[in-house]
Amino acid sequence: MITSQTTVQPASIWVTNRVFIGRSLRHSIRNTEALIMAIMLPVMLMLLFTYVFGGAIEPSGNYVNYVVPGIILLCAGFGSSSTAVDVSNDMTNGIIERFRTMPIQAIGVITGHVVASLIRNMMATGVVIAVALLVGFRPTANAVEWLAALGVILLFILTFTWLFAAIGIVAGSPSAASGYGFILLFLPYLSSAFVPTDTMPSWLQGIANHQPITPVIETIRGLLTGTPLQQQGWIAVAWCVGILLIAFLWSMLSFRRRAGQR
Repeated sequence: MITSQTTVQPASIWVTNRVFIGRSLRHSIRNTEALIMAIMLPVMLMLLFTYVFGGAIEPSGNYVNYVVPGIILLCAGFGSSSTAVDVSNDMTNGIIERFRTMPIQAIGVITGHVVASLIRNMMATGVVIAVALLVGFRPTANAVEWLAALGVILLFILTFTWLFAAIGIVAGSPSAASGYGFILLFLPYLSSAFVPTDTMPSWLQGIANHQPITPVIETIRGLLTGTPLQQQGWIAVAWCVGILLIAFLWSMLSFRRRAGQR
């Protein structure tokens, strides 16, 4: 009796990631309500701060140039937070177990969410900048400074997306992931995003000046509007790279513990 045995070749990392990125992008397009809110909420906040609070904060009428860098980061953070819910959904609805039975690397589902978040949030950032230009934002940056600012924004989105992905992996449910991630969204309000930190109480200035959001905002503000950068650029990159490494390792270790080695 002759028996035959078929060996299934595992899919390459490139093919696996391409499939999972496409899957995450299709989910983003179908979830139009979340996509619209991720763009509309920062735009509405920008209009609120510019036209309602801006006159009281900066009577000269130049407040829009101050607030836009903070709104850009708020948009990036808000958009990245949906990654925690998406990852938690996959970790709790049994789809990971199905992926583990296939000749693929199941960790690709996480990298798919991260890359899709980068694409989705850079598009949302473009919309926010376009609306900002319409309402009076007048950057003074040249082409190199624009590229540097977009690079910092991209690094910030990548950092926070991996952080939200790690939260989604360890959270017990999508609701819990949403709640944990929401805490991080308060950081821009405790920074120089909306008002200079020297207008805050002295005990709060220490927190606002030494948390990771403030140097990132000051770097984008300096590159786009010409305010003094000093050492803020290096501090911003150091914060982002440090958090990114921790979030990436946290994600990998947590995923292997919950989903197995494949």
